[in-house]
Amino acid sequence: MTAKVIDGKVFAATVRAQVQAHVAKLKADHGIQPGLAVVLVGEDPASQVYVRNKHASTIEVGMASFEHRLPEDTSEADLLALVNSLNGDPKVHAILVQLPLPAHLNSELIINTIDPAKDVDGFHISNVGLLGTGQKSMVPCTPLGCLMMLRDHHGSLAGLNAVVVGRSNIVGKPMAQLLLGDSCTVTIAHSRTKDLAAVCRGADILVAAVGRPEMITGDYVKPGATVIDVGINRIERDGKNKLVGDVHYESAAKVVGAITPVPGGVGPMTIACLLANALTACCRANGLPEPKGLTA
Repeated sequence: MTAKVIDGKVFAATVRAQVQAHVAKLKADHGIQPGLAVVLVGEDPASQVYVRNKHASTIEVGMASFEHRLPEDTSEADLLALVNSLNGDPKVHAILVQLPLPAHLNSELIINTIDPAKDVDGFHISNVGLLGTGQKSMVPCTPLGCLMMLRDHHGSLAGLNAVVVGRSNIVGKPMAQLLLGDSCTVTIAHSRTKDLAAVCRGADILVAAVGRPEMITGDYVKPGATVIDVGINRIERDGKNKLVGDVHYESAAKVVGAITPVPGGVGPMTIACLLANALTACCRANGLPEPKGLTA
């Protein structure tokens, strides 16, 4: 059996094109331009790359991009004041505070100060509660991207057995909620699960988000299953730095029906879904219909 490779780059490009078309329509029909504000504190190199990519992508789809770069030693009071000013700015429909924040800042306090309707990351406690109770919320970008790829591949997910390996607030827990919302039977597993391999082998859909390089090998996977690999791990192999997922790709690809590669799978979808969320937030703020196919 040859596994279908779910190409995140190609899929993300179609999502960005949908967002771009909707943004153009909002401008033409209503004179509204969605605005995304990104706040970066400090000089973390990986965060700087992310923020640069987000800015470029935001401009590319026709949205307004507001970048706020603050020094490492920014006080909590100053950061909270900036977040509150963005909450009150009608040109800003979506706010993202780039994590991780420097150690002296309370990330939870900062995130929970963002207006939930503008919380494009879906991390605010109100959005977590709304998602958990099946109500309209802002949904974290990475799980939303995974859900879109699964819907595209399977059509309906109803009745499928889904196993999510990982219980983080950013991916594992919201991913499980989204799969429940699409009528899957959902198991959340993790590194302490007894006989993890046997649990994984029961999955029609296996989402790996445990943060351990190549932990899930081909013998963990049911033949014909769909595997979504959220992991991004840098390892050294043959004297070179290599990017690998939480799934051992070569062994899994011989067994599965479909699989996302690393890199080029889930990663590109995360920024595409950030843009989709910013567009959704703008539509909701203006009482306009939400973009079809771009929400949970």
